[in-house]
Amino acid sequence: MKKTVFIFACSLFGSCLPFLLSAQDRSGAQESPAPATVPPDLTDLQLSEPRRLELQDALKHRDYKRAETILVEEAERDPKSIRTAKMLTMAGAIFFLDGQYLNSAIAWKKAEAIAPLDDRSRFTLAMAYVRLNRRDWARPELEKLVAAQPQDPLYLYWLARLDYDAHNYAVAISRLQKVVGLDPTMMRAYDSLGLCYDYLGQSNEAIKNFDRAVELNRLQSKHSPWPHVDLAGSLVSVNQLADAEKHLREALSFDPRLPQAHYQLGRVLEKQGSYQAAVLSLNQAIALDPAYPEPHYLLGRIYHRLGEDQLSKKEIDRFQELKKASEAPPVANSPSSPR
Repeated sequence: MKKTVFIFACSLFGSCLPFLLSAQDRSGAQESPAPATVPPDLTDLQLSEPRRLELQDALKHRDYKRAETILVEEAERDPKSIRTAKMLTMAGAIFFLDGQYLNSAIAWKKAEAIAPLDDRSRFTLAMAYVRLNRRDWARPELEKLVAAQPQDPLYLYWLARLDYDAHNYAVAISRLQKVVGLDPTMMRAYDSLGLCYDYLGQSNEAIKNFDRAVELNRLQSKHSPWPHVDLAGSLVSVNQLADAEKHLREALSFDPRLPQAHYQLGRVLEKQGSYQAAVLSLNQAIALDPAYPEPHYLLGRIYHRLGEDQLSKKEIDRFQELKKASEAPPVANSPSSPR
């Protein structure tokens, strides 16, 4: 299995492919790409009865490794057939579900070399590239989808997300305005609009869009903490600290394990002069994400104000260590061991 994946990687991407699984930026943490799905009907794969039952059992028990091995082994039997393209397409979905994003991309690109990808597979391929922090590879896949399905807001939304990640805020705003025109109930589009306006320093527009995202979020069956965290950030910038605190506490009621919400609450409490409460929030953020630099910096500042210079120095030193580590270029993994 490893040898097969190694051959895929070398033939498709070359020997210097960077395997980028470094920490995502704040936008990456905001929202995870939609998971792939595996069709329940396996008849198109033209497997022998014992092999079909084995694959069916592996999928039933979510034994992704066994399912991956079956599909890749079957694909090797006739590498250029339409049957193999179907095998590889399904393998791509299973690799994605298994968190093996490099392998999923390899499988889908090998399938595409034989037959065109369906829209769902192409979209999930783009999401695999996002997971790998290769937005430059995701963009052309999303552009193909937008060209083929211009009325689908999901594809246009993700193109806008790539623009946002690239700091092309004006372009992202233009796309996102089209998205909300196509789907006025897409909460995450309003949230992303708010982020774009916030980075452009247009606080009123940011707050207006965050408010709409919060309204839509409250109508969801599963609430996201992010619209409240994002709105709180804009409210802090216009010194509406009490409202910011209210939204951060609501965000934590949705997800008490979100380190960014604890950090932002620490910021608000520090600005309000509630230093001990701020210390508790910041330490909670650190406990949830030990690699998160910013809480250490703010702790250092608070400890300095409290006259705890030794603790202050310790936190500032830790901030500098983590910041340096987070800014280090990603290390390329050998494609011979992508599993």
